[in-house]
Amino acid sequence: MIKYFDDTTEKVLADLEVTQKQFWNIARVTGEFLYTLIKTEGSKNVLEIGTSNGYSGIWLGKAVKENGGHLTTIEFYDKRLDIAKENFKTCGVSEIITTLKGSALMHLEYLPDDFEIDFAFIDANKSEYIKYFEFIDKHLKKNGIIACDNVLSHEAKCKPFIDAINSNPNYENVILSLPAGLSLARKLKDLK
Repeated sequence: MIKYFDDTTEKVLADLEVTQKQFWNIARVTGEFLYTLIKTEGSKNVLEIGTSNGYSGIWLGKAVKENGGHLTTIEFYDKRLDIAKENFKTCGVSEIITTLKGSALMHLEYLPDDFEIDFAFIDANKSEYIKYFEFIDKHLKKNGIIACDNVLSHEAKCKPFIDAINSNPNYENVILSLPAGLSLARKLKDLK
């Protein structure tokens, strides 16, 4: 296993990997991929839907911090968000993360018009992926990326989103065979 971070962060990640299934966390290899992709893309304005206990947010937050950016993450459940906030603090990324509690659809609907997104990571209610996409599309910059987890493990629930993004001429999408399946879509055009 490659060591990416300081000992404290690696210990938090290792501890969270033990409870991966309980908290529906992404696989470590998916975290490594997202971290590398965000760094390589130079993404600064990152949105995460589905914070859970903060496992994926640590990977995203570390990359965004190195890029001099900011992560906004949304979680429905209080208890999970409280755990995530503590993990973000321990791992030294809390100062560049805004946590929002409640319905992702509600938060997305009321995003300010000038809220720009370079990179969005979705790992929440699979049947709502299509609705998340509709809201995110308005804020995603040209060449921005939407990454969605579980598109193979929850294929039927994610199908409306996959069909919509595959048929949208403004996007180029590929599904990677990372654990659970990761959809990676790049916005080719800006509608503004």
